Amino acid sequence: MSSPSHRQASAAALSLEAYAEQAGVALACAYSSSAEFDAALIAERRAAGVYGPKRQRRQMLIAGAGVAAGLAVIVAALQFIP
Repeated sequence: MSSPSHRQASAAALSLEAYAEQAGVALACAYSSSAEFDAALIAERRAAGVYGPKRQRRQMLIAGAGVAAGLAVIVAALQFIP
């Protein structure tokens, strides 16, 4: 017959082994490096439209404002020519 301390130690060892397996699963990562993770994150954000369209709209808005300002200057200058 096993002694109570031997059974407790065996149960503790099994419990510790189960916890170690759970921790290993919890810490598992699908990416082999941080660069791979960053590339996947950027690709996902691009697919969601985080980077692309806003910059294009901003550039078009700035260009349109510049054209409008240039036309305003030309029109103002033409008014002073007799």
